[in-house]
Amino acid sequence: MRRAALLLALTSSPVLAAETPNAVSNDAVKLSGLVRFVAESCPGAKPDYARFRKVVQRLGTDLAALSHGEALIRSATYTHAYQKDPEASCRQAQERFGPNGTVVPGLIGPG
Repeated sequence: MRRAALLLALTSSPVLAAETPNAVSNDAVKLSGLVRFVAESCPGAKPDYARFRKVVQRLGTDLAALSHGEALIRSATYTHAYQKDPEASCRQAQERFGPNGTVVPGLIGPG
């Protein structure tokens, strides 16, 4: 009974209710940086934006939330990090997110 009351109190809290719709997954931010990097720096590869949108939604993040503010800045930081060794980063992007990727297959396709 106490757990139910606590759960109800937490989920009906105005603070939590206000934060939930704008929550941005750190994984979504990382993927956004990767997708930008691949689009700009990996010849012969291109992001599947429809797949990206679905993955971001499954992570509980509104795609629009990645295009401004802190999320955009953090995403750009990841893009910059990938650009330090573009050849290795492109290869890893294909291995992890290409058609036979080990993390999210099909996020990166042939360009």
